[in-house]
Amino acid sequence: MAAPRRLLAVSAATLTVLASVALVNSAEAAVPAPPAGMSLVFSDDFTGAAGTGLNRTNWLYDIGTSYPGGAANWGTGEVETMTDSTANVYQDGGGNLVIKPIRSSSGQWTSGRVETQRTDFAAPSGGKVRIEARLQQPNVSGAAAAGYWPAFWALGDAARPVGATNWPGIGEWDIMEDINGRSSVFSTLHCGTNPGGVCNETTGLGSGERACSGCQTGFHTYAVEFDRSTSPEQMRWYLDGNNYFTLNSSQVDATTWNNATHHGMFVILNVAMGGGFPAAFGGGPTAATQSGVPMLVDYVAVYQSSGGTTTTPPTSPPASTPPTGGTRDAYAQIQAESYDAANGVAVETCSEGGQDVGSLANGDWLQFNNVNFGSGGVKDFVGRVASGAAGGVSGLVEVRLDSRSNAPIGSFALSSTGGWQTWTSIPGNVSSVTGTHTVYLTFTSGQPADFVNVNWIQFRK
Repeated sequence: MAAPRRLLAVSAATLTVLASVALVNSAEAAVPAPPAGMSLVFSDDFTGAAGTGLNRTNWLYDIGTSYPGGAANWGTGEVETMTDSTANVYQDGGGNLVIKPIRSSSGQWTSGRVETQRTDFAAPSGGKVRIEARLQQPNVSGAAAAGYWPAFWALGDAARPVGATNWPGIGEWDIMEDINGRSSVFSTLHCGTNPGGVCNETTGLGSGERACSGCQTGFHTYAVEFDRSTSPEQMRWYLDGNNYFTLNSSQVDATTWNNATHHGMFVILNVAMGGGFPAAFGGGPTAATQSGVPMLVDYVAVYQSSGGTTTTPPTSPPASTPPTGGTRDAYAQIQAESYDAANGVAVETCSEGGQDVGSLANGDWLQFNNVNFGSGGVKDFVGRVASGAAGGVSGLVEVRLDSRSNAPIGSFALSSTGGWQTWTSIPGNVSSVTGTHTVYLTFTSGQPADFVNVNWIQFRK
């Protein structure tokens, strides 16, 4: 849990990316069958009688305001006292776990925090582990939500014997966090040293805030998958099956990564009240905060695959070298993979020959230096693009000059073309341009998912 987890200092800077999610209306669903190549190694779908506590063979309750010997207030400044009372933690008789924070008449908060007894959820060498839950965030917003902090997360097994005093080096995988009823989700890997270090603690390596429309009024599925079958290794976060955030092992040194991932984990579910993270977004709880709004959990499941041969992902750094010196002709095809700089892209083999640039999503960009438009007369540009995006996922391909912060001089909208290698040419009008410029191809979408591949662009007179 937490960005951060152990200190009160929190960076309030986050990346806001709008996401479109599907609302699942049914309150109860069966634990899903394992993904291809994986096996179910743990699950609980909370089918106990109404008002009963958890099966303590599977779960242990955290009690009080800290681990024994651990940091006070769970290391985050939260104000509640955790209990094992069925007033705070119980099964509802309808297939859900209920974790309910309650304010007493004297203003004191109690809530619930539970952990799996098992601490051995791990990806074997060459394999994967997936930790997943279907849950509904507390259905509260505005002033009434101040201080609410529901979370679904995991800690490294070495945390338990020492009250997590070895955090963050032992690894923390935050799968779902929401604060102050913001209809959003944060996901984070905490690792390395605190404060600072290669993992930017106490903030961690995170997705930033992602919009999660309907996540307070309905059930949604949240998951993290740690994949050791690829090189570099990856951690991927999912909302309703959509991969919205990925970290690669190459982003930190091998020791830091291995210490945070190459071992067992245990799963935690809780609803905190107050602390450093909510404080970074307005604070709370206050007198206006509503008592008794629960997080509902339909199921928790952990899947694992056995080890195997490690493979390299099907993307690689660009093999095409951008021109050195001279200029590019705006009216000739500019191959996407010949960019001079880029963000968030992957180069892959193109079905039309050569290479294209893929994995393009909101906020990504390509930069092409020294593009010569001559004395004017340009009327439009054409992009050779393809998209296998899911229904409802679309975006804009935009052209900007000299700075990514400048307004676009032209753009076109794109949704699925029927496949990531199903190519089409789409024109977009542009304003008059003369002279030589740096051209930025930027990508804007209301969803975090990839929405376009680009083969080439060309301006036309």
